[in-house]
Amino acid sequence: MATEKVKDPVGSMGFLEAAVKISHTSPDIPADVQLSMREHFLRRTQRMQRQTTEPASSTRHNSFKRHLPRQMQVGSLDLGNDYMVDREEKPTSLGRIQPELYQQKASESEESSKNGGEKNCGRINFSLKYDYENEALLVNILRAVDLPAKDLCGTSDPYVKVYLLPDRKKFQTRVHRKTLNPTFSESFQFPVPYDELPVRKLHMSVFDFDRFSRHDMIGEVVLENLFEMSDLSRETNIWRDIQYATSESVDLGEIMFSLCYLPTAGRLTLTVIKCRNLKAMDITGYSDPYVKVSLICDGRRLKKKKTSIKKNTLNPTYNEAIIFDIPPDSMDHVSLHISVMDYDLVGHNEIIGVMRVGSHAEGLGRDHWNEMLAYPRKPIAHWHPLLESKKSEKEWKARTASFDSQGSCPSPRPPASP
Repeated sequence: MATEKVKDPVGSMGFLEAAVKISHTSPDIPADVQLSMREHFLRRTQRMQRQTTEPASSTRHNSFKRHLPRQMQVGSLDLGNDYMVDREEKPTSLGRIQPELYQQKASESEESSKNGGEKNCGRINFSLKYDYENEALLVNILRAVDLPAKDLCGTSDPYVKVYLLPDRKKFQTRVHRKTLNPTFSESFQFPVPYDELPVRKLHMSVFDFDRFSRHDMIGEVVLENLFEMSDLSRETNIWRDIQYATSESVDLGEIMFSLCYLPTAGRLTLTVIKCRNLKAMDITGYSDPYVKVSLICDGRRLKKKKTSIKKNTLNPTYNEAIIFDIPPDSMDHVSLHISVMDYDLVGHNEIIGVMRVGSHAEGLGRDHWNEMLAYPRKPIAHWHPLLESKKSEKEWKARTASFDSQGSCPSPRPPASP
């Protein structure tokens, strides 16, 4: 053995020299051999590092990994050399995840969610014709298709309400039981001069009848330009998509009142003049309206007053004054909440519409208030559109909560004794 070791010193030195030359990329060795051996050493080194070290992860992942058993930790898995070749060919910033494989799926899921968010309310078919002899618009509700199911049995009991705004007169079809494709074939006649048709709007609301609770609204269709299809001299058949809605967007009407403030006396006078085109709340097609005015100070109701009740009308005239005593230094903290109510002899009175005036109101309500303060001792009158009560209640609750956390304002002095 000793003689063999002595005899082969050149061979061992040659191997070491070759290794050194390989490490220094000696030009004596062919380039392809150097490249293949370098890749072999790099692959072996990376494999050893992957076996002994774990990839860096976030704190959330580390805290979750502490609760796992030792044998379940996946930081030391060896997936072989094939994975390393793929990784070198397609490097990504996310490591093993290849985002290009998921782009199509993500876009498909996004498109499906977008389509799912739009509620299908079906379509409605109706026809229009103008009767020149009687000066009336003839509306024929023909059919509806693909209505959504509102009952537990998978069907609905649909019917249609028809308005010709701004008139409050309403027609209603019969209720069709347990169907999603009802055929109505009912005609209605709206007296209207031909010259007024461009400013009229045809409004159709589709409802699901419920015997024991409030009827569910399926959707609505609003046709603003009645001449967009033809001149209505002959019957015109029209199809329209039913737009999703939870409540009727029919105009609730308007109220006219004046405001006058006397700074020296600290007296605010609101004169309710009249209302027009109010929403019909009774079966007769009319309402029994009265006006309720509340004095609000930073979300708290301090005073409440109301007018007399006008029976069976949608255009009541009041001309009644409501007076509040408010010192000048409290005018920036108060507002008036005005509600038009429908009186009901049996049950609760219903709200037709509401509006608000004050320094913290919005739109015309704020402008009317500021105009009153700019011209003291002078009555300032304006028409105000009525709004739904639900939106107003949410605004008032949010405002009340914010003021409860900030404290209260100086309360207006009580009214003087008579």
